[in-house]
Amino acid sequence: MTQPFNQVTEWEQRREQANPYYKQGKFQEYLDLATENLQLARAIRDRAREGHTLNDIGLAHLSCWQPLTALEYFHQALAVAEELRNARAEASALSNLGSTYSRLGQYSQALLYFEKALQIFRRLKDAQAEVSTLNDVALIYTKLGEPKRALLLQYQILAMRRSLGDFSGEATTLNGIGFAYSTLGKFEQALEYLQAALPIQRAVKNVLGEATTLNNIASIYSDLGQPQQALLLYNQVLLTRRLISDRAGEATTLNNIGFTYNGLGNHTQALKFYKQAIAIYQKLEDCPGAISTWLNMGNLYAATKRKKLARDCYHNAQDLAEQIEHQPLLAKIQHFINAL
Repeated sequence: MTQPFNQVTEWEQRREQANPYYKQGKFQEYLDLATENLQLARAIRDRAREGHTLNDIGLAHLSCWQPLTALEYFHQALAVAEELRNARAEASALSNLGSTYSRLGQYSQALLYFEKALQIFRRLKDAQAEVSTLNDVALIYTKLGEPKRALLLQYQILAMRRSLGDFSGEATTLNGIGFAYSTLGKFEQALEYLQAALPIQRAVKNVLGEATTLNNIASIYSDLGQPQQALLLYNQVLLTRRLISDRAGEATTLNNIGFTYNGLGNHTQALKFYKQAIAIYQKLEDCPGAISTWLNMGNLYAATKRKKLARDCYHNAQDLAEQIEHQPLLAKIQHFINAL
């Protein structure tokens, strides 16, 4: 069937119109345009454009912190790509599925999808996409408590990004290396890499990346026993994250501020920030973030001899950890419950 030229042009123009919204973080506007495009692609029976649009809608839902809805669209996009034997579209959908499962805290599932995507990107000789996916894998290793494995991968990624002249990506990797070193307790090395990332992020105007790096630096100050310095930075980061509507990042920083106040013995302030973080995590359906904060609250209550409240927090964390099937985390939570 010959497609009416004006309808194909309309689809292309609407997608072009939507892209700036995505870059500006206006995800609802992006979603509205992508939804119109899906209806148009189906009306003109263009399966390739339908697949692209399903992927676009999945990205919009993921950015709006609706991961379960995003999964549905990415699975549909993958089915279309496989039907049309479009390797590049298939790899994109697989990578996006990996990112979504990672967001849900289902790391083993995420790694499976990332590995499938990597095989295709390598076959296509798409170095940029390969290195971006490898970066996602490295971050999962750090979250799974395998920072040494993450570091080996991050150093490979850093070399690849430098050879590609990927200035912005280099900063992302420097931040990842710093994060892995901080997990290993090697704070001086962590600071070295995190501080190397900052001028690049400022040069390319990556406000979100800069906030993430500053948050990681603040966490190191907290670990090094400099809580006041940490709080100064966290409050700066909190303002930035609210300014750019980074709700997930806002919750992370609120949790970190709570943890810092707890270390200072100011339990009232700590609980105030933990509760703000929990409210956001629950709204976003962010299980890993909520688990972290519930455990921090539980530990605070346990340390102040409020065992019933501590047990309630630990059980909330346990319920969420069972949803994401994270066995090491479940064992850790059970240890806290047993210690009460």
